[in-house]
Amino acid sequence: MRNFNLEIGNLAGSIWKYLDEFGSISTFRLKMVMATSNANIYLALGWLLRENKIKIEALDKGYKVSKL
Repeated sequence: MRNFNLEIGNLAGSIWKYLDEFGSISTFRLKMVMATSNANIYLALGWLLRENKIKIEALDKGYKVSKL
């Protein structure tokens, strides 16, 4: 049985570490870097948003994610 809280929490941590090391990234590129689904990316980003760790800005196509 999958533990989605753990899985999404771990992905959120990986995204946070990526942003800390490399800076801002588009959600399109983030999906490729993290090798996961759109759903998982947005669940993890929601987790980080809820914790006030990131900001998301609209681009012409997609979004840009940055640390706060």
